[in-house]
Amino acid sequence: MIETLKKLKEFLGDGSFPLHEPNFSQEEEKCVLDCIKTGWVSSVGKYVDQFERDLEKYTGCKKAVVVMNGTSALHIAYLCAGVMPKDEVLCPSLTFVATANAIRYCNAIPHFVEIEDQTLGIDPEKLRKYLCGIGVVRNNRLINKETNRNISALVVTHIFGHPSKILEIKSVCDEFGIALIEDAAEALGSFYEGTHVGNFGKCSALSFNGNKIITTGGGGAILTNDDELGIKIKHITTTAKIAHPWEYVHDQLGFNYRMPNINAALGCAQLAKIEDFILRKRKIASIYKDIFKAQKDFYFMEEPEHARSNYWLNAIILKKPDANFLNDIVKITNQEKIHSRPIWKPLHLLSYFQNNPRMNLSLTEEMEKRIINLPSSPGLIK
Repeated sequence: MIETLKKLKEFLGDGSFPLHEPNFSQEEEKCVLDCIKTGWVSSVGKYVDQFERDLEKYTGCKKAVVVMNGTSALHIAYLCAGVMPKDEVLCPSLTFVATANAIRYCNAIPHFVEIEDQTLGIDPEKLRKYLCGIGVVRNNRLINKETNRNISALVVTHIFGHPSKILEIKSVCDEFGIALIEDAAEALGSFYEGTHVGNFGKCSALSFNGNKIITTGGGGAILTNDDELGIKIKHITTTAKIAHPWEYVHDQLGFNYRMPNINAALGCAQLAKIEDFILRKRKIASIYKDIFKAQKDFYFMEEPEHARSNYWLNAIILKKPDANFLNDIVKITNQEKIHSRPIWKPLHLLSYFQNNPRMNLSLTEEMEKRIINLPSSPGLIK
């Protein structure tokens, strides 16, 4: 470990190294100042429309709607995928808490399912067997026999920007007649078999938080390939207001989830640089892989087959679960100002999710004791 730490310090140099920080230059300043000078800083302005069109072009999705953050994007994605109160939504437990919280915003119930160890995404084989055991189809709906509740959807998370086994997962969703939603908050710039993630489900969500590969300060987006659904998403995220020069008429319950123009301006400048960011992040991943190749106790997490990952967060994985060893590594690296972090606590272990339905989550619980994230900012190299 001492030799590995020495190599890390040689690569990173002197200073303090956050887990992930934004990278700005004059282009971002120019766009933001344009908003300030013209006064178009709120929810109306040219940059909102431009950012949406730029996202559509980059991801290949037919419709992108930008919103205030990734959590609101998930909320709307669930609603527009048909999630109803008291429905169950299949959800990984090893994900950021927003994935499950947004299900609760719909008055629905997260139903936690197991992952596989290559991508840390949902395990499609285990999922199919599980649903065959607990599910029954009634009136063209999948019902959980144990709770007698409708299972209406599944949300898959592309962890650390690595695409999950999305085609196999989609096949399971199609087989059981449930909607597929992609939590692609971490995965802008990641492709599976040449298709950008977010194109496989009914809806998907992106995040542009300050720690993501590109940032708008705070922000998110909903992607869909359903033109009519895209129009609906735009409508309900702008308070469901019917267009009129001066009258305020709203035709349904809507949400004030609009992204401000000043944030979208930042996003336009950032998105123009994403391929440069990804190139740098992939070089960083290659350096980390070389640093850790001789380690006997852990290995570096690489992108899966048939995928191009954005390597949002680099990770090392202990070969055996050992919470004490993991904590020692995190403590030592942080003392050296290398701000490593363990992965999130599995959601089914949080107090307010402990009674939720779940399948066997032994691997999820094991991986909590094995995963460490490393500094991954694109600015680590030029």
